[in-house]
Amino acid sequence: MPEVPITIVRRLPPAVVLVLAATVVGCGPARVAGPLPDAAAAAALRASLTSGESAGAAAEEVVSGTGWGSLTGRFVFVGTTGERRVLTVSKDIEVCSKDGMKLYDNSLRLDPASNGLADVVIFVRKSRRVKNPVSTEQLVFDQKNCEFLSPVFAARVGQPIDVRNSDPIGHNTNVSGSSFNQLIPAGDGTIFTPNRETGMPVSVTCNIHPWMKAYAVFRDDGYVAVSAADGSFTISDLPAGEPLEFQVWHARSLGPNGGLGLQKPELKWSSKGRFEITLEPDQVRDLGTLEVPAAALGG
Repeated sequence: MPEVPITIVRRLPPAVVLVLAATVVGCGPARVAGPLPDAAAAAALRASLTSGESAGAAAEEVVSGTGWGSLTGRFVFVGTTGERRVLTVSKDIEVCSKDGMKLYDNSLRLDPASNGLADVVIFVRKSRRVKNPVSTEQLVFDQKNCEFLSPVFAARVGQPIDVRNSDPIGHNTNVSGSSFNQLIPAGDGTIFTPNRETGMPVSVTCNIHPWMKAYAVFRDDGYVAVSAADGSFTISDLPAGEPLEFQVWHARSLGPNGGLGLQKPELKWSSKGRFEITLEPDQVRDLGTLEVPAAALGG
């Protein structure tokens, strides 16, 4: 805007002078203008105050939980199974199918005496307190006769896993979602230490022998178990006095993400295979027999 000569301004009526002054101020630098509300800053301030209150509430919840408890139970398969699927061995037959030996799909392993269901994974989705440090004891994950000897296994983040190969031929062990994808020579082994948590179990495969498959789950707090051959499981040293949400998973489950949606009303079991409980200090909570219908695992 062109400058108005001072001499002219002085000759103008006072009302006009006021209008010109307001116009000049309006065109000037923003810092000359009066203070305006900063919506972004206000929102940030409100968020910080709210988060501070939430953090305080969370801290109170952590402090309110005291002691430790345990959870135990047993998964039992109910119904009939079909014929076990024979795997197609297409490589290294002299070792993988020696003397006509057949390899079978081991995704559904049952205890002949009790129908106990093995390889069910159960873990805490989130914990506020952890009692024990990470174990330095090595977990053994072996392969023999072109099969993974542990179809499903669990480890804690930071726990060393001794990946072995007891076969006279090489195997490649590939842990999905990690950087571990290594050739394990015959009769050799190597150490794999998971460095991050898995939300759900991930697959472990051998790129050389594509029929080989297992599953692994790694958790930060170590509150995870895999049901034994008879279907039993125990998770110890769980934080008591606070709600714990558990996830249950099986490789054959037809539920979302492999979750088992069981009929257990008192646990408010969800279709995603989750339930919530609160343990008392020193309590050993026994869930008893958890029946898994054949239909939930595809027969």
